[in-house]
Amino acid sequence: MPFSSKPVSLALLTLSCMAVLSLWFAASAVTPALVASHGLSPARAALLTTVVQIGFVAGSLTSAVLGLADRVAPRKLYCVCALTGALANAAFVTVEPGSAVSIFLRFTTGAIMAGVYPVAMKLAVSWAKRDAGLLVGTLVGALTVGSALPHLFAFAGDLDWRAVMLAASVSASLGALLVLGVGIGPGFQKAAAFNARVALNALSDKPLRLANFGYFGHMWELYAVWAWLGAYIAASFAASGLEDAVLQARLATFAALGIGALGALAGGWFADRIGRTALTIIAMTISGLCCLAAGPLFGAAPWIIVTLALVWGVSVIADSAQFSTGVAELSQPGTQGTMLTMQTAIGFAITVITVQGLPAWVELAGWQWAFAPLALGPLFGIVSMAKLRGLPEAAQMAHGRK
Repeated sequence: MPFSSKPVSLALLTLSCMAVLSLWFAASAVTPALVASHGLSPARAALLTTVVQIGFVAGSLTSAVLGLADRVAPRKLYCVCALTGALANAAFVTVEPGSAVSIFLRFTTGAIMAGVYPVAMKLAVSWAKRDAGLLVGTLVGALTVGSALPHLFAFAGDLDWRAVMLAASVSASLGALLVLGVGIGPGFQKAAAFNARVALNALSDKPLRLANFGYFGHMWELYAVWAWLGAYIAASFAASGLEDAVLQARLATFAALGIGALGALAGGWFADRIGRTALTIIAMTISGLCCLAAGPLFGAAPWIIVTLALVWGVSVIADSAQFSTGVAELSQPGTQGTMLTMQTAIGFAITVITVQGLPAWVELAGWQWAFAPLALGPLFGIVSMAKLRGLPEAAQMAHGRK
């Protein structure tokens, strides 16, 4: 029986998202172990993360065109998708890592997330009363911690990679059950008659297009940082002569990703007060500078690298929820789920380029220049949000004053 209380429902939704989204980087967290034990090539290892993004894009586009996030009972859709993802992730331990079947299983895990993350955002927004930024920011914080959990699983006792994957599946299964207790807020809007062309509004409507462009610039950077920050930290620690560099890097990576939850919460709180456009511009400026600073600082004292990683971990995610919140506020009634799904579909398609391409770039240019190209994303996002800030429609975004 769902709860009718806003605090209880949002607490359950946050815990559920945290648990389910541990599936996302489960394979990424054990990639070093897979490379060592199964001899995966860098390209094949990167594909274990990239194919999750591709799967999410495919699932999101399908959901957006069919309007699933607006037309199917949200708790049921979320629960079924989360359980399916848990099964696909658990099945990974029964096949050869890097094989076609293992790649398909990771693709499936990504595809079903289209029925989890956008749906969770719509459920959160249904409870919003001048606090939409904070509510969605809380969810993004849950996503951040969930994405970091596999690194913690891997660090705990230096677990076998199979145990890490299975722990993520158990976590996701529990999250699937938790969502059944989440109530639907009074702001939930039912979809209008089915119209596949609604999804195109994400790019044809100028305010929505600019909000989405900001998100796309943000995504150019975000998942490449999340996927490869751990490898960068380990390489930097080793270059500085730190003992147990790989093990220490796991803990540092969990801290850097996990602290992003505070960034997402703080970003939501400030955005509800200073405006979404202002907050996103500030956050992308800081994270873009981190992209440029990572190269010169490579091999520096470990405490310097950890400090950089923590600042980066906070800033790179602080704005994420505000793009989604802005799109929800700018969308026509009954289309929020579709617009959010379309936004995430295109955004995650962009991540494929940087997540898959960064290892090849590292081989060519080294870690000193590894993250510099990622700064182009925040730059594009800053320009887009500055343009949105000048439109009268920006007033539709709660507290989106100039």
